[in-house]
Amino acid sequence: MKFGSKLIHNGNEIDEHTGALSIPIYQASTYHQKNMDIQQEFDYSRSGNPTRKALEDTITKLENGDKGFAFSSGMAATSSVFSIFSAGDHLIVCEDVYGGTYRIGTDFFSRFNVEVTFLDATNLRKIEESIRYNTKAIFLETPSNPLLRITNLKEGIKIAKAHDLLVIIDNTFMSPYLQRPMELGADIIIHSATKFIGGHSDVVGGLAVVKGELLAKKIYQVQNSFGAILGPQDCWLLMRGLKTLKVRMDYQQQNAQKLAEWLNEHERVEKVYYPGLKDHVGREIHFSQATGAGAVLSFKTVDEKIARNFMSNVHLSAVAVSLGGVETIVSYPVRMSHAAMPKDDRERLGITDNLIRISAGLEDVDDLIEDFNRALFLDDE
Repeated sequence: MKFGSKLIHNGNEIDEHTGALSIPIYQASTYHQKNMDIQQEFDYSRSGNPTRKALEDTITKLENGDKGFAFSSGMAATSSVFSIFSAGDHLIVCEDVYGGTYRIGTDFFSRFNVEVTFLDATNLRKIEESIRYNTKAIFLETPSNPLLRITNLKEGIKIAKAHDLLVIIDNTFMSPYLQRPMELGADIIIHSATKFIGGHSDVVGGLAVVKGELLAKKIYQVQNSFGAILGPQDCWLLMRGLKTLKVRMDYQQQNAQKLAEWLNEHERVEKVYYPGLKDHVGREIHFSQATGAGAVLSFKTVDEKIARNFMSNVHLSAVAVSLGGVETIVSYPVRMSHAAMPKDDRERLGITDNLIRISAGLEDVDDLIEDFNRALFLDDE
């Protein structure tokens, strides 16, 4: 079955009790136990809920994993995955990772003596050289946020497996529609389901999918112990969003491609970052492991003033954090997604004051171009 059909027909689309073409929202905190001597599947909704189980089973099938977990946010999912490691463990993380992941790696888990090394994961030699006796996992994000840098997943996973390391992939930008790293050998996939999976900027959630029974037990222990679970209403919203993932991303990709090509020729734009452009570094690698360029792009204006004017004067797009919604969203990484990253680190990575990130929505692209062009040329008095 092809992916577009699997989004609709995955075994979690019909209520087995009534035949309803939508899994019910089981708004229950606890469950009647018929026999005290027999453990039943559901007893308390922190430990399990039928609506959440349907979502978890769905994302498991879409990522070709063994077990899925739904969390209260993308950062709850990432933090819960980090929590399977112990004091004294060492993790390798790509340096231009999402700002929230950078924050927990530097300011939070360091309190528990979990050490994190951030490095340029596009340079495979650096990954190999950074592996220590206590290294337990490699955490990758490709394309990266916000400069769309491409990491060779197949070769990175090969290095990890040669050293018996876990591979964790943040697959938020691509979604399981465009990229399925588990098929390349990854062990854990993370999504901020708030983004393309939800797709409508109306729900916050996180998902994780794992390979293997041992990892599933470890993640479930954290999920059940910490209780950072996703509520049934939000689980239902994510399942509804998943049904239109393919058609949304197909159109959003088209818009992103046209915007990237137009911006690439604009006199007030210095550089465009998008895997769909022929000169994008790592493009060939990207299309060897993904089936599309995605709907997120970034660009640098020729100076900071133009960037700030653009952010202040764009009308048709939302100026906001997050991405993946039906509306186009423009973000200013140095003040939004990567504000927690020290300025020196941001600038070293190229996350500068003239950088703007775009998440292409479902508007008519000609309207977006007209609005963007006006905002790029509109100077404050």
